[in-house]
Amino acid sequence: MPLNIPFGDLKRQHDAIRADLDIAIARVLDSGWYILGPSVSAFEEAFAAFCNARFCVGVANGTEALQLALTALGVGPGDEVITVANASVYQAITIVAVGARPVFVDVDERSHTMDPAALEAAITPHTRAIMPVHLYGRMADMDAIMMIADRYGIPVIEDCAQAHGATWRGRPAGSIGALGCFSFYPTKNLGAVGDGGAVTTNDAALAEKIRRLRQYGWERKYYTRDAGGLNSRLDELQAAILSVKLRHLPARNARRRAIAAMYNDLLADAGLILPEAPPEGDHVFHLYVIRAAERDVVQARLREQGIGTDIHYPLPTHRQPVYAPFAPREGLPTTERLAREILSLPMFPELTDDEVHAVAETVREVVRTENREPRTENREPRTKN
Repeated sequence: MPLNIPFGDLKRQHDAIRADLDIAIARVLDSGWYILGPSVSAFEEAFAAFCNARFCVGVANGTEALQLALTALGVGPGDEVITVANASVYQAITIVAVGARPVFVDVDERSHTMDPAALEAAITPHTRAIMPVHLYGRMADMDAIMMIADRYGIPVIEDCAQAHGATWRGRPAGSIGALGCFSFYPTKNLGAVGDGGAVTTNDAALAEKIRRLRQYGWERKYYTRDAGGLNSRLDELQAAILSVKLRHLPARNARRRAIAAMYNDLLADAGLILPEAPPEGDHVFHLYVIRAAERDVVQARLREQGIGTDIHYPLPTHRQPVYAPFAPREGLPTTERLAREILSLPMFPELTDDEVHAVAETVREVVRTENREPRTENREPRTKN
């Protein structure tokens, strides 16, 4: 019988806190105020404190958070922004949207985050911003990145979409660079029940500019001060829901770390490359990503057994046809190798210990079977009859 273990299950999450969510939703509906009201202000204050940042500005989604951050810094045509290519296309979308050029650099093989040496080698007189991605719940090497950025006087925009609550040497994601950009897509560690995002900063002027830019660039209603503004507002309903979930986030992140520790223990001798928790910071395991030489075969066989998996992300941005003109001539060998091997196993706080053990045991058996079978160059994954 298939195990029927999903990759994620938002219903389990919401069922556990349904009473608190219902109260928060009813309060917003009864208020008659649905855009940029008291619920947004309350969440912004609470999330800024959680991130140890002076300011938080709620916006419509994580992608627009990045775009507004670039606009607030004055990045535009003729400028370059250094980022990575292994976190899907979100960074490139926003860089191109403001008229700048994405410059892709390779990642560190162990952390899957921006390689500081590659970053420094890519800096030119046209570099106007650096956009590292805190991937899978692990922060990039912010000591090295900020040292380089400060040396050249270049602002850093942290992409924190997968790192709510992660830290680097005690400093939370979103509190180190000039700006931190968060997504509250429902599957994130802190997720809404629709789209949502936020920008954090310790710079009062940047915070005020983001507030204007999220609403058309208005200084006051109908009076526009800044070009490049959007209609990008976090709504009251999502903010109220996020405020409820924020209270549970530390415990939920702790459960993610416990699940990751179980996986690491159970898969220690399975012949896979497992994720590491860095000594410099607190990994919050938005995703639990293994590396397998025969990744596609392993994924297909786990699917046969009723175990949900995903690949984050199968095609690096510089290999996407629309972004091929920005691909570095020498390619990104580590990024490309990782894309062929990575596989995300089920990871959400409501997973039971029994489910974690069942996933791990199935993975071990799949890998053992794969290693026992003779290899042919074009062997296809097995499928059900």
